[in-house]
Amino acid sequence: MRPTGVERAFGPEEIIVSKTDPKGVVTYANDVFVRVSGYAEDEIVGAPHNLIRHPAMPRAVFRLMWDAIPTGQELFAYVLNLAADGGHYWVLAHVTASRGPGGRVVGYHSNRRWVPPTTQRTVGDLYARIRAAEDAQTGTPAALAAGAAALDAALADAGVTYDEWVWSLAGRDDADGGAV
Repeated sequence: MRPTGVERAFGPEEIIVSKTDPKGVVTYANDVFVRVSGYAEDEIVGAPHNLIRHPAMPRAVFRLMWDAIPTGQELFAYVLNLAADGGHYWVLAHVTASRGPGGRVVGYHSNRRWVPPTTQRTVGDLYARIRAAEDAQTGTPAALAAGAAALDAALADAGVTYDEWVWSLAGRDDADGGAV
């Protein structure tokens, strides 16, 4: 699907929920996820979660996620998603591992919340810089390395970790600044 630039809306009181197996295949999608993504439930369940990956989303952020969650760490991240109709929607995602007997990771669970417009712009600006660094490379390993370096440099300049940056934006009023 080609992005249209049209934002799909959902409210600050709503939570998008999904569950996946260990390989990222969706096993559950709540009604908010189905509505906002524009896919029918049977199109989502059984599909890879990256079905909703927006092409403007930096690979380096997903690398952070896949480095953290299989180890049992949780991750909070701002994510730009792509809907079935080409629309987009920003979320603050909280992704955790689901564990089975003996503590083995049996899947992943994600709750996603609405992101205020000012935060969307701040995150979008940083992500555009990271994505430009990725796009300047040929091949996935080089793109991931360039994106990670761009993200690390921006965060180092601001003197924060990614987690601290996420929470600095999540905790501010929509009218505040907060650029990295």
